[in-house]
Amino acid sequence: MKVGLVSLGCDKNRVDSEIMLYNLQKDGFEITGNPSDADVIIVNTCAFIESARKESIDAVFDMVKYKNGKCKKLIMTGCMPQKFINELFDEFTEVDGFLGTNDYADIGAFIKTLDKRCYKVSPNTSRIEEGNRIVTTGGHFAYLRVADGCDNFCTYCLIPSIRGKYRSRKIENIVEEAKRLVKNGTRELILIAQDLTKYGYDLYGDIKLVQLLQQLSEIENLKWIRLLYCYPELISDELIDEIANNKKIAKYIDIPLQHSQDKILKLMGRKSTRGQLETLFNKLRDKVPDISIRSTFILGFPNESQEDFEGLKDFVKKQRLNNVGFFTYSQEDGTAAAKMSGQVDEEIKANRLKILADVQYDVVLKNNAKLIGKNLQVVIDDIVKKSNDGYIYNCRSQYNAPDIDSCIYVKSSKKLNVGEFIEVKITEIVDYDLKGEEL
Repeated sequence: MKVGLVSLGCDKNRVDSEIMLYNLQKDGFEITGNPSDADVIIVNTCAFIESARKESIDAVFDMVKYKNGKCKKLIMTGCMPQKFINELFDEFTEVDGFLGTNDYADIGAFIKTLDKRCYKVSPNTSRIEEGNRIVTTGGHFAYLRVADGCDNFCTYCLIPSIRGKYRSRKIENIVEEAKRLVKNGTRELILIAQDLTKYGYDLYGDIKLVQLLQQLSEIENLKWIRLLYCYPELISDELIDEIANNKKIAKYIDIPLQHSQDKILKLMGRKSTRGQLETLFNKLRDKVPDISIRSTFILGFPNESQEDFEGLKDFVKKQRLNNVGFFTYSQEDGTAAAKMSGQVDEEIKANRLKILADVQYDVVLKNNAKLIGKNLQVVIDDIVKKSNDGYIYNCRSQYNAPDIDSCIYVKSSKKLNVGEFIEVKITEIVDYDLKGEEL
């Protein structure tokens, strides 16, 4: 029996999909990338915000058409069933089965026994999905989940009600998985959790991220360790020193701030102030002068005044962040922010997002201008084009994460391999991206 899988949402969802693919293959299913050739189609959904849910629903309806052909079973998995199973089961009669975020180990048995419409959605605090995976990122980089769930309860966010309380994996399990990945060709591990900086506090009674990084760094042939989703208030001096001094840790950190102004941060349920954020960034840049900082910001949060927006714009200009994602606020039922007065008009939200995106574009151009003429080590992610005089490769330095950040287009006369590390000289700016030549 052939199974096709559509994976949506974040990199944590991608890991879930990779675990499902391995479990399916282990249970005797054949994996296909062609939905018209699949006996079973799985759509692994995201429910974080309204636009993500719409994308998931659209994907399900796109797959429904294949039930007129070879496909006999359509299954919806992931965050949407975990959060909205009763509504989905009643309304999406075209879907044969629903599986929650804590039930992927049972995917094979679930399909084999799926004789009539049903669902399995275990409590979201019951376990954490881990184990072998079929890596879908090309192999030279892979996401490594160290925890699931979240205890922060930001007022705009559904994640705690979907993914449950924060649950860390054991250090030995993480290191064992990392060794397997590196043995199979992975050279860059991207550490992920809803709050990476909280790793270990629930399991060991203390935060153990630095200890985990030190053990991962001992793995031979591992080149880069990248840190995503570090909450600012838990970025300790010990962690900063580890980033500065550990040669295997990419000089890169993702710190999701969401805003800069004290009033809005408090309404969001965030634990930092603007002054504390500025102090943190100064400390990071003092100890790691070349560090690349990424963040995300929400525009149009309830009660965000023009003054608050101007303050955020000033913050973005001054902090010169290397990579930024901007999102308009999504009013999510079941969150505290959804009930707040002072909801901002959609047109104002969209306008503020455009203004800040333009501000950040200027920041990126100035940051990139400083790299012209510099030599960087990069990894080849893809071959873009072959021509008579050589090849053009899509590459990244340690200062950029895959999929979400900019890239470096490198020209070379030689045939090089995806996943290969090379030295390049930066020669040109192309919007957010750069061009370079192999040395």
